[in-house]
Amino acid sequence: MTIRWLSAFLDFPADSFSNEVTFWRAIAGSTVSPARGPDRQFASLEPFNGDPHLRVQRVKDGPGGVHLDLHVDDIKPATAHAKSLGAHIVSAASDLVVLTSPAGFGFCLVPWNGEHERSRPIRWPGDTISIIDQLCIDIPAKLYDAECDFWATLTGWPWRQGVMPEFRNLRRPKEMPLRVLLQRIGSSTIGGHLDLASTHPDEEVARHEGWGAKVEQHHRFWTVMSDPIGRRYCITHRNPRSGDLTH
Repeated sequence: MTIRWLSAFLDFPADSFSNEVTFWRAIAGSTVSPARGPDRQFASLEPFNGDPHLRVQRVKDGPGGVHLDLHVDDIKPATAHAKSLGAHIVSAASDLVVLTSPAGFGFCLVPWNGEHERSRPIRWPGDTISIIDQLCIDIPAKLYDAECDFWATLTGWPWRQGVMPEFRNLRRPKEMPLRVLLQRIGSSTIGGHLDLASTHPDEEVARHEGWGAKVEQHHRFWTVMSDPIGRRYCITHRNPRSGDLTH
């Protein structure tokens, strides 16, 4: 199975969909594509250059969340491969298979439509450069090793140890627009969130606060934020072009 492209999907509840799209469009520095899907529930956050890797969905029930789309040449063998590794099928159609990982994280297999050009980071007033470039899967400690091995085998990208012991990341090909970070957590419930890489995190935090975000926690290399409806994400002190931590 060869992964041709990655997309992160932000799943928003219907009653907050418009406001959430406005917020995430603003902090990403993007425009919004025309709506698509049978209920016009999907759209892409279109970068000013390159192909989109951030997408939004209006969900009818529940609080929403974030999931990963893997773009592949042929969905059928990719689905068989995922199942053989312990993934569970939630629903299947000719152009979309919804699955969960062994630990329960949602992802989809979708056709590759030729996406290949990574978008470049945005330079903001004040000389801050940033980009939303990482999906972090938050994995309960007792499931961590097996889940890391699942994602490494599914993608064909070995994991490598992060700077801190609770982090590993997949070694993505250089053309991939998203990094996948695997975090070991104390909670018993798997989840996920998006991360930004920024050259000047303090300026980035202030810009996001201007759009209605709030600071939740400060750490050495990252700041935990919550968007206007409480969805958590992180602003990290990383090189927006390479994705590496800035020490």
